[in-house]
Amino acid sequence: MSMSFAARSSFAALAIALASQVPALAADTEATAANAQPDAGEEVQQQPGNVIIVSARRRDESSQDVPIALSVVDVTTLDNTGSFNVSRLTQLQPTLQFYSSNPRNSAINIRGLGAPFGLTNDGIEQGVGIYIDDVFVGRVAVATLDFLDIAQVETLRGPQGTLYGKNTTAGAINITSKEPSFDFEGRAEVTAGNLEFRQAKASVSGPLSDTVAVRFGVATTDRRGTIFNVATGTNVNELNNLGIRGTLLWKPSDSLKVTLAGDYNRQNPECCAQIYARYGSTQRPANRQFPALSAAFGYAPPSLDAFDRVTDVDAELSAKSILGGASLKLEWDVGPGTLTSVSAWRFWDWTPSNDRDFTGLPITLKVNNPSQQEQFTQEVRYAGSLGERIDFVAGVFGFYQTIDTQGIQEQGPAASRWLLNPTSALANNPAVLNGLVANNDIGFKNTSVAAFGQLSWKVTDALTIQPGIRINYDKKTGSYNSVVTGTASNGTRQLVTFNGPFANDPWIVAQRGVLAPQFFEPEFSDWNLSYDLTLAYRVSDDVRAYATYAKTFKTGGINLSGVPNDAAGNPLLAAGAVAPEKVDHFEVGLKTQFWDRRATLNLAGFWTEIGDYQATVNNGQLGVLRGYLANAGKVRVRGIEADFSVRPSERFNAYVSGAYTDHEYVRFVDAPCPPELAGGTTVTGTQVPGAPGVPGALSPANCDISGQWLPGISNWAFSYGAEANAPASIFGLDGFAYIGFDGNYRSKFSSNPSRSIYTDINGYALTNFRLGYRTDDGLNVFAWVRNAFDVNYFEQLAANTGGNTGLIAGQPGDPRTFGLTLASSF
Repeated sequence: MSMSFAARSSFAALAIALASQVPALAADTEATAANAQPDAGEEVQQQPGNVIIVSARRRDESSQDVPIALSVVDVTTLDNTGSFNVSRLTQLQPTLQFYSSNPRNSAINIRGLGAPFGLTNDGIEQGVGIYIDDVFVGRVAVATLDFLDIAQVETLRGPQGTLYGKNTTAGAINITSKEPSFDFEGRAEVTAGNLEFRQAKASVSGPLSDTVAVRFGVATTDRRGTIFNVATGTNVNELNNLGIRGTLLWKPSDSLKVTLAGDYNRQNPECCAQIYARYGSTQRPANRQFPALSAAFGYAPPSLDAFDRVTDVDAELSAKSILGGASLKLEWDVGPGTLTSVSAWRFWDWTPSNDRDFTGLPITLKVNNPSQQEQFTQEVRYAGSLGERIDFVAGVFGFYQTIDTQGIQEQGPAASRWLLNPTSALANNPAVLNGLVANNDIGFKNTSVAAFGQLSWKVTDALTIQPGIRINYDKKTGSYNSVVTGTASNGTRQLVTFNGPFANDPWIVAQRGVLAPQFFEPEFSDWNLSYDLTLAYRVSDDVRAYATYAKTFKTGGINLSGVPNDAAGNPLLAAGAVAPEKVDHFEVGLKTQFWDRRATLNLAGFWTEIGDYQATVNNGQLGVLRGYLANAGKVRVRGIEADFSVRPSERFNAYVSGAYTDHEYVRFVDAPCPPELAGGTTVTGTQVPGAPGVPGALSPANCDISGQWLPGISNWAFSYGAEANAPASIFGLDGFAYIGFDGNYRSKFSSNPSRSIYTDINGYALTNFRLGYRTDDGLNVFAWVRNAFDVNYFEQLAANTGGNTGLIAGQPGDPRTFGLTLASSF
């Protein structure tokens, strides 16, 4: 992979700066960092009269003045709460969800929307935009890496397409790094904890001349795995991260600023195992379900309790990611506004190794999809004011992405008995499926261009009308070529095909039922128009009300994980492309401050409907059973959010945020059936009564799940915390002793695209504590404990474990962890 811009063809695009370097916040940081606490709803409340400055509308303003539901978390809060990546950030923000079984299989949702749950398909896009210093990141994998030299993180909820380069239908996460300083400064932090947790961060910044400054940062994190593999004697699901970032700032005049930044990140843990969680009977005959099949091999999981945290997976585990890039940002004050150009190139190399049968049996030896991804982004925008009544922003954006994937799936000697009908002689012959290999060559090109703009007209001192518009063109082309090789009944290695001299060989026929060859070249292109309108009203100096309507879309996509074949073995090309999602979003909000601005209370109500929702379906009309990506009817998510923070004095602050979210598939008639209805003889219809596990049980070709829950969303979610401090002097150093806690709660949620009686995850609450001492000159020492009450909970449960055997695999959340952190700045 070349690191040269010249070696790559077209540039493309990026998105945004939800918050530029927030100079007003930086000015207050030294005085208030010791006491900063997040309001997971809107603002990191500081001393009376101080505010958090954001640039959500391309101009510096208080977050309380912005007619958007947003959350801001500063660097001090990130460090104090151990929130060193987006996964940890979810504990501070109730409606932010992050799910990851490995970096590639990751999804970020806001208010339950963003990406289809449990589905990884490179041919579709995410509905939540991730931006690092104005650079849009096309893959969620970046969120699994450590935050590096961060100033603050902003989360905007709801569609954000008319201000940003890349369209985002569910929200956006903007990560802002610290910019180089013309005063010499530095910071170092080291942490040690149980599970051999070790983390170190360091940064330094200063001038090279009167017009040039630099900043350099490095972070490294290691932790022993939380699950013990009895087969290998190693701990898996560990952390092993390294990140490096450098930034050069050239400021030749007060009106011109040029920033060149580059970063390199490496993640190389022995990861990621999902382990036996439970057994749930399906419609298959009893001799084809997990208990009987395991007994046939004399096999038993090392534990039937997932929270014993043991496994015996026999395939190599690896989740190696290398990603990085470079960006060039120009900001020029000219005329009545600022012209901004952001050019960027990023790459991601993914080298995984998985055990997708989730057992110690040699059923599936490999299911790996290593890939190499690159993206080029270019955004040019102009933001300014026309008099005292009109503010505006207008811009153009381009994005170009390529992905090359070399997938492999290989079956082992236990596959025949596990995957074929035990009554067949073939099932008792390990050679039938042993060595069956599918090599998948997948290519993808994604081009997107857009023009966008937003106008803010102050009709009166109290009323502001804010319309926005966006026109977008997307084109996606891809290729999927799966070549399957197996062994014929005469012992020769043969291509597995639907025609040819061995097409009717009983071994080849059986192999085609497990891994079928396929080749197709899907494509998609379309124009879309988005628009929104916000009315904002200043009730008083400390009370703001707003109402928003947005008509937007999530662009269409293509299937790059295979599509159904017809009876002759030909791919159904009509299933190759997926139409755009059509989004209607309504929101009202109220932002208030009181008690001499020592307290804030912000409320938001939202209602979002999505037509042509992108999901995994089984379409009986096509006469096939295989799940694939398609458009499913309509979904609806609606709810209320409330965020409260208070700081009565310098000695104490607290916050609580909560959300109630109602969610359902309004219409989804051809969904995959849950495991309790799968595995029997296929029939038409929605649901056929039958005793699970009884030979001859019937299963519908697909299920109507209209009215059911969407996956991954809790009806109730809360985040809360507080910190108290008192002046103290230790070893002659003046400072503050402090004690703090933060926690979160979420109610029951479904962990399967079609809700199952086996995959609901019960509600849980996590509580974290810290006790420390910080001095006036930048020293901070504190002890911490996360998940203090050692709550057992699942992050995910998976029913798609292969073979419809009833095995439910789970991903336990972290146990109690504790440690000590020492940080110093100068």
